[in-house]
Amino acid sequence: MKDDSNFAAPRKSLGQNFLQDPNIIRKIVAGLAIKPDDIVLEIGPGRGALTELILPMAGKTHVVEFDRDLARYWRQRSEVEATLEVYEEDILKFQLSDITAASDKKIKVIGNLPYNISSPVLFHLMKSAALISTQLVMLQKEVVQRICADPGSKQFGRLSVMLQYRYHIENLFVVPPNAFFPPPKVDSAIARFTPRAKIEHATSNLQHLELIVKQAFSQRRKTLRNTLKGYIDTEQIESVGVLPSARAETLSVFDFVRLSNLYSKTQEE
Repeated sequence: MKDDSNFAAPRKSLGQNFLQDPNIIRKIVAGLAIKPDDIVLEIGPGRGALTELILPMAGKTHVVEFDRDLARYWRQRSEVEATLEVYEEDILKFQLSDITAASDKKIKVIGNLPYNISSPVLFHLMKSAALISTQLVMLQKEVVQRICADPGSKQFGRLSVMLQYRYHIENLFVVPPNAFFPPPKVDSAIARFTPRAKIEHATSNLQHLELIVKQAFSQRRKTLRNTLKGYIDTEQIESVGVLPSARAETLSVFDFVRLSNLYSKTQEE
């Protein structure tokens, strides 16, 4: 959209910060490596900073927009853009299978995620990771650092474990506040998620993995024998080669898989 005067001011309640730096915009879209036959899903197209570049590049572009005024604009655009499909919907309720139902081709996802719901959106998308080839999202820089953190660091936590379990994740580059209107009070960063074609150490129950990881990190300063008490005991933790005296942040993703699979077995007995 070249003339932003036609649009209402950004809504703080929706966490709207619109990209306006053309160099950053081109760099972001380039990170998705769009091909002419690609199906692209954009989360929150807003005023179209990314969308305008995506439309002529992709075979089909789907946009999910929660703001009713912006959704109305994109519906009008879809009347003249044959490759554009518009959904006025909350992304947390949107099913990616609605897009892939008519095709067996995986989709590419892109979006500047509202910071206040970024984690729920990431977990929602993870449920459909098998339908995604590449996912490129903008998040608060500190969130990207947490997602990409290695075991042993203070930033390593629930987000790190759950998302690294399902994806290979790259921290591509930082986006400064002045690239937006209005400028946010924090730096942003672009992360690229590539779903793992094969999970080498798979969990037998994803809900159990989520439970054990959440419980283990519920009190970061306490050891596993304390945080997992009532779920698996000290002897059971030792039986899978994990130290009960360890803290959650020192474990690898595979360690958590072993603990969750152990918990799953105890639930079957």
